[in-house]
Amino acid sequence: MSLFDEWKFLAGLGIFLFGMFSLEESVKRVSGRSFKTLIRRYTGTRIKGLITGFFCTAILQSSSAVSLMVLAFVGAGLMTMVNAIAVMMGAMVGTTLTAWIVAVFGFKFKIEAFSLPLIGLGGLGLIFLARSPRYVNISKLLAAFGFLFLGLDFMKTSVEDLAGAIDLTRLPDLGLWVYVLAGIVLTAVMQSSSATIAIVLTTIFSGIISFDQGAAMVIGANVGTTVTVLLGAIGHGAIPAKKQAAVSSLAFNLGTAAAALAALPVMFWIIQDVFGFSNNAVLGIALFHTLFNVMGVVIFFPLIPALARVLKRFFPETRTVLAKFINNTDPEVPEAALAALRREVLNQLHLSMQYIAAGYGVRPNPKAKQAGKSASVSRSDFHVTYGDLSLLHAEIFSFYAQVQTGEIDQAETGQMESFIRSSRSIMNATRNLHEMREDVEEIGRDDNSFMVKAHGHFKSRLEQMNVMVEKAVQQETDRVLPDVLGRFFQSVEEADKQFIRSCSNAVARGMVRVDEVTRLLMVNRLFTQSNRMLVLSMQALTKASNPFRGPLEEAPAL
Repeated sequence: MSLFDEWKFLAGLGIFLFGMFSLEESVKRVSGRSFKTLIRRYTGTRIKGLITGFFCTAILQSSSAVSLMVLAFVGAGLMTMVNAIAVMMGAMVGTTLTAWIVAVFGFKFKIEAFSLPLIGLGGLGLIFLARSPRYVNISKLLAAFGFLFLGLDFMKTSVEDLAGAIDLTRLPDLGLWVYVLAGIVLTAVMQSSSATIAIVLTTIFSGIISFDQGAAMVIGANVGTTVTVLLGAIGHGAIPAKKQAAVSSLAFNLGTAAAALAALPVMFWIIQDVFGFSNNAVLGIALFHTLFNVMGVVIFFPLIPALARVLKRFFPETRTVLAKFINNTDPEVPEAALAALRREVLNQLHLSMQYIAAGYGVRPNPKAKQAGKSASVSRSDFHVTYGDLSLLHAEIFSFYAQVQTGEIDQAETGQMESFIRSSRSIMNATRNLHEMREDVEEIGRDDNSFMVKAHGHFKSRLEQMNVMVEKAVQQETDRVLPDVLGRFFQSVEEADKQFIRSCSNAVARGMVRVDEVTRLLMVNRLFTQSNRMLVLSMQALTKASNPFRGPLEEAPAL
């Protein structure tokens, strides 16, 4: 008879992990929006952030899930770095509740007495309550709890016979650092510190490892849980703010681990003698997990502002300044402000078209490299992102709002409203073309020759738009430009009609499926709308009657 049923242990681990992830997912679905709202609203101070992080993690049963939410809010600028660090500290304390649940219920009662009913009720609820999404998620929640404890029972019974065959006194003393490393690796691989702690509790309960070795593995599990956060910072776009939040989590956990290792003798005395858990190592580990995380918060909570400042120095937030004209213009001088606003929107048009062309692989217009006029607006020396363009649009609107608070006449107000509508249209067109880029590329990768031809048609139209934008920016006051733009608008309309006719003929000849042509027509609709908005914006910005005809590169500096 085998002393260790490895397949039963692996099955138990798999069932436990499935239960943990299902539990997290079902709680998110039941009230995930509430947690996000809670984290956003109730993290105005460090204390509030700490408490919110604790409660959210205690309910969600996943510090990684809460930390990833924090990364998202930090990246979006909805949470300060100081408060984000506090939330993640609270999350590390909140995640210790899992160890208490497993230690109390998993080793004190007959697991089958409540795990099987939970799985049964949850499974039946999934079938008979399928029409109600809320009750379906509640049923998943019940089943997840059942699977969690059933997996723990499998792991526990798979190693029961192994305990009697191992003499711990004969094993080499490799030092506690080996168990710390084991905890880090297990948690990094399984992406769950709760699973690592469940294994620790199981092996301690069976007498395979000692209390101090288990404590070392729990310390390692705490450090290993930061792997998920670090991957989240990279996977969601490695902007400096997210790097700062992720590294702060790593610094806190490493610092807490070092402090816990240094204070092990004192902590063991508190747990075994003061609390009297010398004969109950399982509950002792749960208490140890809570104590050393609380100790970490006590030590590092006052240091959060200093830690945030250090991280900002290591990962500085670089910002590409795209605004050329409004930053140096006094909004209280209407004449100068109006000229600066128009030129800034032209600058926005140029940069947006440059971003779109680069995204679609449209070759640059060779005439755009003329000496003199185009040099002032060329941004080939840095990479423009969609976020940069969105920020530029916000700065333009903010400048417009400041000008509106001053004294301006009706004619100037009308012109400014025309320019701000142009800015909004340029941003809308940029967003449309940004979001539909993958659809256009998929059309080009299709095996159908008509789809490939349609992809070429879209790129050709975009190349023509790129040339026209460069012409409008460089020759903004040319008196014949309005006529050129008028004819170009007609060509945009004709290209739309021609594309629809070609799709109609392709369907009639069986060259393209109905579902494919629907996708083509939807892409063409957005594509045409975007082109219209860009041309109408150019017409509004480059009217020959505009009294402010200074060259684009000459911004007023007041």
